[in-house]
Amino acid sequence: MAGWTWKSLPNTCRSGNSACCFCSTVWTRIRMVTSMSLRSSRVSELWAFLSPWNRQRKFYTASGTDFVPPLSMDRDGTMTIDWQEWRDHFLLHSLENVEDVLYFWKHSTVLDIGECLTVPDEFSEQEKLTGMWWKQLVAGAVAGAVSRTGTAPLDRLKVFMQVHASKTNRLNILGGLRNMIQEGGMRSLWRGNGINVLKIAPESAIKFMAYEQIKWAIRGQQETLHVQERFVAGSLAGATAQTIIYPMEVLKTRLTLRRTGQYKGLLDCAWQIMEREGPRAFYRGYLPNVLGIIPYAGIDLAVYETLKNRWLQQYSHDSADPGILVLLACGTISSTCGQIASYPLALVRTRMQAQASIEGAPQFSMLGLLRHILSQEGIPGLYRGIAPNFMKVIPAVSISYVVYENMKQALGVTSR
Repeated sequence: MAGWTWKSLPNTCRSGNSACCFCSTVWTRIRMVTSMSLRSSRVSELWAFLSPWNRQRKFYTASGTDFVPPLSMDRDGTMTIDWQEWRDHFLLHSLENVEDVLYFWKHSTVLDIGECLTVPDEFSEQEKLTGMWWKQLVAGAVAGAVSRTGTAPLDRLKVFMQVHASKTNRLNILGGLRNMIQEGGMRSLWRGNGINVLKIAPESAIKFMAYEQIKWAIRGQQETLHVQERFVAGSLAGATAQTIIYPMEVLKTRLTLRRTGQYKGLLDCAWQIMEREGPRAFYRGYLPNVLGIIPYAGIDLAVYETLKNRWLQQYSHDSADPGILVLLACGTISSTCGQIASYPLALVRTRMQAQASIEGAPQFSMLGLLRHILSQEGIPGLYRGIAPNFMKVIPAVSISYVVYENMKQALGVTSR
């Protein structure tokens, strides 16, 4: 046998099952041949067994009585196959590109924490042709709606503290919840949640379509995009979606902060803003909002990929799938890091959106508001309300994943 090292390999297939019908038989016959002197009849018997699979998979080639390892398996050209080459071959065999490998974790989880600033999801050509892409988008939208509704009290508390907390009043989590309940009862904890849920569908659809077009423009003749190019495409897609649906963001902030009886509903809120402040009011805080996409999406993507790849390199030697718990942990940590980087801009955005609704409040620009916060409250002032924002990450991610998986089953979304 020309240079083979079969005996050093474990008697298992990629599933780790030593009883695998094909692998077990192959190992038995190969070891039977290699443990004896190689007579041509033995080699012919082994080749006769492997030939049907060879024709279907293009796995082995033969020359006379010698077996030659295929180039797809013998990566280093030594005419021997070590355990790493054997493992990598069965892990990656029949896959045409790395994107097929990434499929194992690309749609494994939907992390909706109510911010919607991350790089959009991607879908293969097969998913687009079979219609699976819109089913996954619907599943993600429903998961986001349930997740945001479940964590709406913490989201309203975050906005409440961003606008009203200061160095003098020292508004904390319990105090903020107490004030909101005393002013409007338990139902007031869900103020602004309706429009927060309503904007999921248009934002996701616009972001997805913009992402596909921008990827196509960047890619050109390339088959795939690098991580940096995906980050640029995702950031531009997020900025496009935010530009179109931003008036809904302003309405969400105003409805979240409204006093009991201040507005009759969404349309009444929009009409009062238009009448009193003009159309420009619907884009207050737009600049810090768009600028916040860059650090959030970039850090979120970079940390997620780094943590996931580090786990795969150190702890997952036999599988390309790190498992859902690892994905959830990586997603939670990366999202938290992204929020820490972009939170000051999110706070400035919220205060600019709410300025006109607060009696006697000065009307600052973005830089003016940053200077004012730093001079009056220091660095901690840029992170007002971040505690409830962190508190909602884990429940939001968990709810999103559970609902998403159940919605996929209900819609008949299949995985390869």
